[in-house]
Amino acid sequence: MAYLSDIEIAQQCKMQPITEIAKKAHIDEKYIEQYGKYKAKIDPALLKETDREDGKLVLVTAITPTPAGEGKTTTTIGLADGLSKIGKDVTVALREPSLGPVFGVKGGAAGGGYAQVVPMEDINLHFTGDFHAIGAANNLLAAMLDNHIQQGNELGIDVRKITWKRCVDMNDRQLRFLTDGLGGRFNGTPREDGFDITVASEIMAVFCLANSITDLKERLSRIIVGYTYDDKPVTAGDLKAVGAMAALLKDALKPNLVQTLEGTPAFVHGGPFANIAHGCNSVMATKLAMKMGDYTITEAGFGADLGAEKFLDIKCRMAGLTPDAVVVVATVRALKMHGGLDKKQLATEDFVALEKGIPNLLRHVSNIKNVYKLPCVVAVNRFPTDTDAEIDFIIEKCRALGVNTVLSTVWAEGGAGGVELAKEVVRLCEEEQGDFTFSYDLDCSITEKIEAVVKKIYGGSGISILPAAQKQIATLTALGFDKVPVCIAKTQYSFSDDPTKLGAPEDFTVTIKNVKISAGAGFLVVLTGDIMTMPGLPKRPAAERIDVDEDGVISGLF
Repeated sequence: MAYLSDIEIAQQCKMQPITEIAKKAHIDEKYIEQYGKYKAKIDPALLKETDREDGKLVLVTAITPTPAGEGKTTTTIGLADGLSKIGKDVTVALREPSLGPVFGVKGGAAGGGYAQVVPMEDINLHFTGDFHAIGAANNLLAAMLDNHIQQGNELGIDVRKITWKRCVDMNDRQLRFLTDGLGGRFNGTPREDGFDITVASEIMAVFCLANSITDLKERLSRIIVGYTYDDKPVTAGDLKAVGAMAALLKDALKPNLVQTLEGTPAFVHGGPFANIAHGCNSVMATKLAMKMGDYTITEAGFGADLGAEKFLDIKCRMAGLTPDAVVVVATVRALKMHGGLDKKQLATEDFVALEKGIPNLLRHVSNIKNVYKLPCVVAVNRFPTDTDAEIDFIIEKCRALGVNTVLSTVWAEGGAGGVELAKEVVRLCEEEQGDFTFSYDLDCSITEKIEAVVKKIYGGSGISILPAAQKQIATLTALGFDKVPVCIAKTQYSFSDDPTKLGAPEDFTVTIKNVKISAGAGFLVVLTGDIMTMPGLPKRPAAERIDVDEDGVISGLF
């Protein structure tokens, strides 16, 4: 039997006009700014002017990712369509895909199979131009910084202490480390520089955490771009760049409305990486989705140790959100990979590998239930090669933690394959009361916060702070930046900072290499392991398979 590709399934969908989707989401046409027939931006004024109560908030997260795939976005969309099928008023809140992974390893990132958001090609490519605006604002600040130095350097900025980088929304390793300003005094001041990918820019984090234009401007003004010769921080506000940056971002700040294949309203807005940033869609889109639906299904990037931890400890704390339930997505295949099985052998029943790999799922589930104290369900994305005995094994292990397991077949069946999961989510929201707690208090020291995440969430024994990072922590504490959340950047492939340690490793320490302040975002970025803020393309990038025909039909996107 020949299966359709994701893009072929999406292109066969008969989309509803976005005005109809807006009606379904209780949005009056005066708040809609259409981008063609099937996309729209929504005026954030709706948040202030609606009298609707907030709906339930459900977070979808996952086990530690493997090449076998987990299907977190697919489950998010299929669950929403499943809730719609059982008569619930539901919305989706998702991140926008970055062009880097789209053309790199992953291909498209708008769900999969019969659980997708559409128009899939638009969402994966330029969409409504939000990422361009974010990149332009980032690079305007970089240009104004270098121009200030060129025009006399009134602020006394030390070019050796500049922390602000340029950015581009593409995987381009060639741009990681540069020397620029060459060619004589009229062409700038020579200095070491570099590029981040746009989704790693602090502007992206600021954009996703801001709750209004006013808040956006206040956050932008606090961004630290470097330090003076006497080690005083220099901000975007000092450079008088804030107004122009906000002007570039004002339209991008409006949440985007699209639809699932089954016509469920979906807000797709913002998209920081979860291994190097906080990995959640915008606060404004989440809050708007909660106002416009009785249930809002959202996701956070990578495994629960990254995306869910940052969603709960950073986004929920800053935005005053309390999730009503959490879905942890797993596959039998991925758990067997965590147990050491080769990718080519995953179709074979193997309880030895499953026994070794399942602690990964159980640690994530335990963290949600016992650290964050939230109701939880495990969603197993079923593959045709999974045996009933393997599924029963997972069900029994999760039941021992007091958590139910539900099979999900949304990739193949859309919303119909998410009905049972939807029923369990409704039960959790209506019958099980959480007691939401953060994994650390803001009053703790920087070191104590990092240790709390490493020990409580990762399962590590402690941290090792390199001398350079110790000095940075001391400086940041002296500057008064010790009472903010920590955003730990580490590999997505392991609970530890070593991507080769699969499953649920124990007795490991996490090495802290670098600690820096994202003052606009309002958190500290803690770098561990070999984390790149500018990824590279693989040997066979997805871009090689993408094409467009004479009629403008795109192929090979995923």
